[in-house]
Amino acid sequence: MATVAATPPTAVPTSSSRYERFAGACAILAGVLGFLYSVAFVVLRQQVLYSLLLLVVGMLTICVLVALYQRVQRVDASFAMLGLLLGLTGAIGTTVHGGYDMAAAIHPSTTVTDLPSAIDPRGLLTFGVAGLGLGVFAWLIAHPTSTLPRGLGYLGYIAALLLVLLYLARLIVVDPGNPLVLGPAALAGFVANPVWYVWLGLTLGRAR
Repeated sequence: MATVAATPPTAVPTSSSRYERFAGACAILAGVLGFLYSVAFVVLRQQVLYSLLLLVVGMLTICVLVALYQRVQRVDASFAMLGLLLGLTGAIGTTVHGGYDMAAAIHPSTTVTDLPSAIDPRGLLTFGVAGLGLGVFAWLIAHPTSTLPRGLGYLGYIAALLLVLLYLARLIVVDPGNPLVLGPAALAGFVANPVWYVWLGLTLGRAR
């Protein structure tokens, strides 16, 4: 009886060390600028500044997610793709949201009220979809077969939950000064997200 040779599994392509170092630097910068965004939004209330920071953080996040996808796709390629698509949607929404707010701040209109943005209503992409994407990545990072620190995945769970709660609070409560909005906003913007991005950046920056 003729035997058929087994086909060796196709290797999953990985990102280059050069790109991972680049993405690591972007992640650290995103963490720092994300913290400054929270300061500008909550404390300084400078719309032009926090809108510009939000725009830049969104663009940096796109670079980071590509490297993160390459790292975790060995755990589960389909879930990694889902996390990437959700994360990219959230990052692009964040960038557009920041650009919209900055344009409105530079040339304010007397007819503009506190209506939700047509592109990112109450932070649907910036907080809600981005939180879902982060949650998927956190699960992949915390998986036993992942090459990333498991603690990074657990912190990702917390950051993802805070982002989703922040979106729901902005959707239901609306007032950004309400404690129900400020609570998750402060925890996510001042602690969870900056620490997660800096930790991820340091991890990606190390040679594998």
